[in-house]
Amino acid sequence: MNVTLRIKRYNPEQDVKPRFHEYQVEVEPTDRVLDALNQIKWYQDGTLTYRRSCAHGVCGSDAMRINGRNRLACKILMNELGKRITIEPLIGFRIVKDLVVDMDKFFEAYKSVKPYLIADSPRSGGERRQSPAQREAFDDTTKCILCAACTTACPVTWTSDDFVGPAAIVNAHRFIFDSRDTGAPERLRILNGGSGVWRCRTIFNCTDACPRGIEVTRAIEQVKRALVMDSA
Repeated sequence: MNVTLRIKRYNPEQDVKPRFHEYQVEVEPTDRVLDALNQIKWYQDGTLTYRRSCAHGVCGSDAMRINGRNRLACKILMNELGKRITIEPLIGFRIVKDLVVDMDKFFEAYKSVKPYLIADSPRSGGERRQSPAQREAFDDTTKCILCAACTTACPVTWTSDDFVGPAAIVNAHRFIFDSRDTGAPERLRILNGGSGVWRCRTIFNCTDACPRGIEVTRAIEQVKRALVMDSA
């Protein structure tokens, strides 16, 4: 089938502001948006710039706005979108070129919550074991692929440069509720600050945007409750 891709283009070396350019592409209904972008890149316009890597919804590199929603280009099929598709870069980030955005601040926020296992106590022989119930407490948030779809769907991030964002909170949650970890008090202290979880307005945009189906808002609320319990 023939589709029209309306892509927001921007080259800071040439353009004063972003502009839309339309491309006609012949695709199969079961092709993905990434396949259509590749066709344009390889056969029509080699200057089109976007990120992609694994093409299997694991690396998170090809997150973009597709018909007004944050999605992974490698997961959305053409037959889900109709014959006229608008593609834009993630909002809230500086555009580097076309669909590529500067994610430095996103990863700085991620690093700020200490997203790694902190286990100060020595092992008492063998592995640090967990029960299925202990693992289930944080299993959902282990699915994060750092695509930034949740963070850039959050209205708070559109107006605030200092909000740590949903993705960082999700990755803090993953370790706060890990029974093997001893760094929860430090992470909770970080998230209790002015840029932390209390900036969340429980709008659920982040949950809707997550391509991995993580219950992001639920995780944020669990962190809030942990803070309340910690201060009680």
